[in-house]
Amino acid sequence: MRTPPPPHVRAAFGAKNAEPVLVEHGPVWRCDEIALRQAVHPAEASWVAQTLGELEVPDLRVARPVRSSDGRYVVGGWVAFRFIPGRAEPRYDEVISASLRLHKATAGLNRPRFLQGRADVFAMADRAAWGEDDKVQLDPSLGGRLFGIYAESRKEIGLTAQVVHGDLFGNLLFDGDAAPGIMDFTAFHRPPEWAAAVVAVDAVAWGGADEALPKRWGHLPEWPQALLRALLFRLAVHALHPKSTPRSMRGLERAAQVIGPLL
Repeated sequence: MRTPPPPHVRAAFGAKNAEPVLVEHGPVWRCDEIALRQAVHPAEASWVAQTLGELEVPDLRVARPVRSSDGRYVVGGWVAFRFIPGRAEPRYDEVISASLRLHKATAGLNRPRFLQGRADVFAMADRAAWGEDDKVQLDPSLGGRLFGIYAESRKEIGLTAQVVHGDLFGNLLFDGDAAPGIMDFTAFHRPPEWAAAVVAVDAVAWGGADEALPKRWGHLPEWPQALLRALLFRLAVHALHPKSTPRSMRGLERAAQVIGPLL
């Protein structure tokens, strides 16, 4: 159930009299010019707020954090940002281009400490995709079988890991001719080419992207291996996620068919 931010939280962020409105990218609640979302992990939410508050990226709108009246980023399990208009659109080449610009700006960030303690589905899938944890059990009917097949194509990769946003598909906001915008940051410590490849895999699997999309970015360094690890990551997420079904595998099967010949 999506519960709006309570009055004391809205008041703390200067939106006491605003009526919360649920917007489609989220769940995010708009309270006039402020956007509020629940902070499941306060340390991570604080890091995201501080990072977005300082980040300057050419041709990218960044939602700036709002501190509470006593200076905190997180109040009662909620974090606030300045609302930026827009919605996800199937402009996938632009999403990949924005991803590359964003990660030029994040190249100098230190690896967040909270990444070391992550134990959720996405962290487990990430480690499995990169061959860092071979003990993760993946359901064969939900992606584990394909994972095993494609994992055999992994080769050594020389790309440089850095802080990247690993979930830009569906989370980059377009508003006409305005620069695209972001209101969150799902941190991973992987190469920027991998983050771009995750967008390509997601777009082919679930966004109806044309099959040529991954090929158009073949000029990126070690692109085939970045694509492979992105595909393995999504297969592992699907195999581990409690809401996955065999029917929801169809998109990833399509992505595997498109990416396979490029490896």
